[in-house]
Order: sequence, then C-alpha cells, then structure tokens
Amino acid sequence: MFGGGGMGGPGGFIRAPMPGGGPGGPGGGLTRAADLTDEAVFGKVYDRKVVSRMARYLKNYKAGVTVAFVSMVIATLTLLFMPLLFADGINIIETNDPQKLDIIVKYFVTIFHVQGNTHILTAIFIIFVINGLIALGSQYLQQYAMSNVGRGLLLTLRLQMFEHLEKLSMAFYDRNEVGRIMSRVQNDVGSLQEILSNGVLLVFASLISLVGIIIIIMYMNARLALLTMTVIPILAIVMMVWQNYLKKAFIRVRQAISVVNADLQENISGAKVIQSLSREKINFQRFDNLNWENLDANISATRRATGLQPVVELLLGAAIALVIIYGGSQAIAGKLLLGSLVAFVLYVQNFFNPIRDLSMQYVELQRAMASCQRIFEVLDTKIEMVDSPDAIELPRIKGQIDYNHISFQYLQDREVLHDVDLHIQPGETIAFVGSTGAGKSTMVALVDRFYEVTKGSLTIDGYDVRKVTQDSLRKQIGVVLQDPFLFSGTIKENIAYARADYSEEKLIEAAKAVGAHDFIMRLEKGYDTMLQERGSNLSQGQRQLISFARAVLSDPRILILDEATASIDTQTEVIIQQALKQLLQGRTSLVIAHRLSTIHDASRVVVMENGRIIEIGNHKELIEKKGVYYHLYTMSYAYNDEKAGPTEKHGTT
Repeated sequence: MFGGGGMGGPGGFIRAPMPGGGPGGPGGGLTRAADLTDEAVFGKVYDRKVVSRMARYLKNYKAGVTVAFVSMVIATLTLLFMPLLFADGINIIETNDPQKLDIIVKYFVTIFHVQGNTHILTAIFIIFVINGLIALGSQYLQQYAMSNVGRGLLLTLRLQMFEHLEKLSMAFYDRNEVGRIMSRVQNDVGSLQEILSNGVLLVFASLISLVGIIIIIMYMNARLALLTMTVIPILAIVMMVWQNYLKKAFIRVRQAISVVNADLQENISGAKVIQSLSREKINFQRFDNLNWENLDANISATRRATGLQPVVELLLGAAIALVIIYGGSQAIAGKLLLGSLVAFVLYVQNFFNPIRDLSMQYVELQRAMASCQRIFEVLDTKIEMVDSPDAIELPRIKGQIDYNHISFQYLQDREVLHDVDLHIQPGETIAFVGSTGAGKSTMVALVDRFYEVTKGSLTIDGYDVRKVTQDSLRKQIGVVLQDPFLFSGTIKENIAYARADYSEEKLIEAAKAVGAHDFIMRLEKGYDTMLQERGSNLSQGQRQLISFARAVLSDPRILILDEATASIDTQTEVIIQQALKQLLQGRTSLVIAHRLSTIHDASRVVVMENGRIIEIGNHKELIEKKGVYYHLYTMSYAYNDEKAGPTEKHGTT
C-alpha cells in the first residue's frame, strides 16, 4: 500500500504507450518492433540521408576506404582480363598468327620482342600468373583494409552510443525497455559489420563486373552479345517476383527469432517463479513450439533463397546455348575465332555471378540501412537533462531543500505533482508516506535532478538545481534503493564505486559503520570476494548493507532512502537502523518510509495523496490529529508494529 515506483520510474504511475515512435515524437521512445512495417524492419535499399550521414563517419577512414576501393577495382579488372588470356592462348594455337592476339597481350609481345608461337604462349602464361598474383594480392588488401575500416567504424558507433546513453535522462529509460536498447547497441551495430567489411564493396565490384563484361562482349561481337542478353528481361522479372517473396520470408525469420529470444530471456529471468509454480513442462512446450516456428521460418526462407538458383542456372544454360549455337556457326564459318568463342562463354558465365551476388546483397543492404536508421535514432534522441550554459559548480552544501510550488508531469497533460510547497532544513529527516502513486518517489527523484520540474523551482541551499552542474549536485547526494544494484566485480570495488580516491582505511570504516564488516570478513576472500551478477551470491540484506556502505563512503550531504529497508529481514534492519543514527547525523535525509522505526525517528512525516501534501508533522502530532495519516497508520503501520515486537514497537531500533 505504501510502495512506490522506485527512483527509476514514476512511483506507481502507469505509463501509456509512447506515441510518436521516435525521437521526434511526443513520447521520445524507440520504435517498437510490433509497430514496424516491412520497409521499416528492413529499410530502403538506398536512403540518401542515412548514406550521407554514414559517409561522414567514413571520412575518418579515408586512407583505408581508398585502399580498399582501389584494390577492389584492380581485383575486378584482373578477373575480367583472365578470359581474354584464355582466348589469346587458344587463338595463337589455332591460327599461328600473333596479329589475332588481344591488344594488351599483343603490346606485351611487341615491347619485349617476343617471337615464335611457343614463346608467345610462354609469355601468355607469365602474364596469366602475374595477373593472378595481382588479383590475389589486391583481394587480400581489399578485405584487410575494409575489415579494419568496418571494425573501426563499429567501435566508434558503439562508443558514441554508450556515451550518449549514459547522458540520457531517466525518462528515456522509463519509456524504453532494456532489451530494445541493448539490441540497438549490440545487434544493430553488429549487423553493419558484414555489410561494411564485404557487402558494400561487393556491390560496387558486381556493378563494375557487369559493366565491364557488357563492354567487352559488345567489343568482341556485338550481335552475339545482344543475342545473349535476350534472357536478361526474363531474369529481371524473376528477380522482382523473387525479391518480394524472399523479403516476406526474412521478415518472418526476424520476427520468429525475436519471439524466441524474448521467451528465453523471460524464462531465464523468471526461473525462480517458474520452478516455484511448477511451470517447467508447460514453458518447455511453449518454447519448443516457438523453436519449431523459428525452424519452419528459416527453412522456408532457405527454400525461397535457394529457389532462385535453379532459375538462374536455367537462364545461364539458355544464354550459353545461344552462344554455342550462334557463335559456333560463326566459328565454323570462320567469322569468329575459337578462342574468342571460349572467352565469350566464360564471360556469359561470369555475367550471371554479379547478378546473383547483387540479388543476395539486396536483403543485406535493406537490413544494414534499417540498422543505421535505428542507430541514428538512438544518437538523435534528445538529451533532456543538460547543464545550462551558465551552470556553476555547486559548493559544499549544508542540505537545505526547498520545493517552491513545484508541479511535475511525466507525460504531457498528465500531471503527477500539483503545486507542492515544502521547505526542509539542514539535518532534518523527512519521511514521505502515502499510497502507491501518491508522488513519493517523484519527490525525491527531483532532488537528484533525474527529472525536470514542470513548474516552480527546487533549490538546495538557495541554488536552483537547474543552474548548477549535475556532477557537482549528484556528488553531494547519496541514494539507497529498495533493490540495491551491485556491479560485477569485488565487494571492495562496489563499496568504492563512487569514490575513485578512496583509502583502504576509509572503506573499512564505512563498512563497519553500517555493520557490513563482520559478514564481509567471514567470506573466503573478504573484501576481494567477487560478486556474481547483481550480487546474487549474497543475501538481500547483505547486498543492502554494501549499498549503505557505498553511501557512507561517498559522504553525501543529502541522503535519499527509497524504501531502503522494505525488502530485508528484521534482524538486518536492526543493524541498519543502528547504523542510520550515525549515518543520518548532520545530513539532510529524505526517506520513503516503509518500516515503523523510520517514521518514529523522522523529524517530520509528509503525507502525500494524488501528488499533493495533505498532512505534515511528526509521528506523535499526526497520530493525535487523527487524520489521513492516523488511518493509514492504523491500517498498515500498526500491523507492522505488532509483527515487529517490543524492540521496534517502542522505537529503540
């Protein structure tokens, strides 16, 4: 009844779905997968704005991009040159006439004064080897350079996204699920690696190959070339139809794996609940069904993807048949050399390879373009909490807090605090009580400037929190949450998380002050004990004690306890309450109250309802008044009083 939403969200406030779907929309949320159209999932094959913006990143890698592009052009040209070498070798054997050689080989033979057909064949072999080595070297250089560019670009994007996410306000994290944010940083950035390393240059190489082959075969025999390309319109129609079917198949694959991952995450996170309710078999059956759906989607996509291959091979066979029939008749008539006919067949075969590559890259380009859009959507999300240009460093404070007729809303036109006026003196302990959604967590969250007041002002020692730097403000405020968050690392590192300049003596002193030292020393490695994810190898009470020690070491002037003792056992709370007497001394404290002892010891109790202060006074005064607080107390706190026993009941904890 007296629970709050915690400092991470609007205490008890139910958020409506975010409109807008992007940084430009009213909600400022990331686009939801369920709301996406096909094009939004895959993106356009070419989006000018996205490409131009990505090009600005590539400017930092001009040398690598230039090397990769030049190497790609050289590699493509060397591959185009190889069929001509075959043709020259066959033609010189067939005609014994050096004049029938290709112009490049003829130039080589002339400049080096190579005479005799045997020597010419040897020269062609040497040129072939040199050409192959150039192709091999340039392909290696292309892949190496572009891989470095891709990795560097991905590193830059991830670092920028991480830095930007750290600056975004709590409102952003209220609107967006952790999984979706992680997907942007990991999956979307990762999906660019393949397209950056190979895909982009493969598209250019395929286009150069297509243009080069068309030019060469038109130069060799225009009539035969035009006859061969009569299959192209048929291929184009097949490709357009196929792309539409393949696109739908890949959308289904993406949706299927998303559902599988979501269900897997939910089952891992909720393992304790699942086992306690004996849901293992039911959940396994559900996960099995989702996996079969994912398998079916992938098989269907693979079937459609590979279905194009026989069609391409059939059209390739038809094109080669046309070359052999028409070209062969010309060769028999002496109008076309045998070597040229062989080269023509090789070029026709190679002509279909880039078409096949381009068709396969079509979906990858769509995915990459959509990933870029989602990455830039995060980077374009407005940072709501920024230091004003004239912000000053907040000096060491005494701890006076003034809520000057403030109002606040998480969403437009949905106000959760209404004209609140409250003035707290340095050293006071203020307990906030009220039903869920009354505005308790919002009140304390505004002090840390996790959110911006909508109307009025909030000042600390007379300084408007909007006019001081966030860093200097938050360094003087300590926060202990109901569910303490511990990071991967040692106990020592977690206690010293906010103080890089800590000393060993001060750290141990802070742990002793909150009663954590004894249990820490009982651990095998003491303060060097490694914590598992979120400190799962410690009890709830032990995690909370470490969280309190962290607050003590940071030596805050203002201490915020957001239901910090709500989830711990009475014995641990006794230890914490004893530590709090020392911890709260000389500090201003804002406590979202849950346990009776906290309210008894508070300087004043602030009773909130529907975003307004309806009663204020100490525990005794409010009980005697027999107003809203009295009724809340008799319903909830008195029950806790009876459960707590005489120690807590008489306020001696």
